[in-house]
Amino acid sequence: MSNRFDILPPEEGFLGLADEDAVSYEQARAVVIPYGLEASVSYGGGTALGPAAMIEASHQVELFDEEFWKEAFRDYGVVTLAEKTVDGTNIPAALDELEAHTTAVLQDGKFPLVFGGEHSITPGAIRPFLKNYDDLIILHFDAHADLRDGYEGEHYSHAAAIRRVLDHPTVPIVSIGIRNISAEEIPFLDENRDRITIHWGKDRDQWDVAEIVKSLKGRNIYLTFDLDGFDSSLMPATGTPEPGGVFWSDAMAIIRAASEIGTIVGADINELAPIEGYHAPNFLAAKLAYKILNFSLASKA
Repeated sequence: MSNRFDILPPEEGFLGLADEDAVSYEQARAVVIPYGLEASVSYGGGTALGPAAMIEASHQVELFDEEFWKEAFRDYGVVTLAEKTVDGTNIPAALDELEAHTTAVLQDGKFPLVFGGEHSITPGAIRPFLKNYDDLIILHFDAHADLRDGYEGEHYSHAAAIRRVLDHPTVPIVSIGIRNISAEEIPFLDENRDRITIHWGKDRDQWDVAEIVKSLKGRNIYLTFDLDGFDSSLMPATGTPEPGGVFWSDAMAIIRAASEIGTIVGADINELAPIEGYHAPNFLAAKLAYKILNFSLASKA
């Protein structure tokens, strides 16, 4: 099992755990997979540095979760794979490599949490879930619909991430916080209204959490969180920061409700482009990762 991977020492990995609080790969139920693919960004760059920034910031995240009234990581145990250099010159090959990582982790009965990198990682990360779960549904936080059939000549562009996921003809998606969609994406959206549900950022004040998650009931859920889904006042450290987005309490309410009504089986967090000397966005991403693991794997006290 663990001999397939290089595992970071616990104090260097996600949450920066002391040896006495750490578990082995065999014991862990959660595995963080850093994968800093940056190949098709079309505005601001820096997402290749995102995984390392999230891991470093996680060392400052308080382990006690007041919602669970305990140090929730102890319920499941987490290890972090050592990050390898990703070849951004060949996105299909990079996605095949990421698929192999997530396949192995999933086959070992563990929860894969991928730290990107740009959003183009998701079509690779999600493939083993699509093979393993007939009832899989995608919960997607983003500023952008990402339904283009490629962008700037790249079929696997970050701007086409969700379109590439939806190349799998049976998987549905619930998208949260969208506030950018191009005219060229509308025909595909109209043709796939039975599979695509969008909760627009413009309607945030009228959102009903129970309505948003109702289609997730009883299903296995893959969560993909593009950090530009957050309002730009919270998350400026991303390639395309956008106003009018999700706030922390919105995200927590929806992820919490999703975990109560369905089963979150894997996730990715992507599009963090760290700003030198400005730690708040990195910390936000790291705490989001911890909360996703807690909602997915920890038991309520």
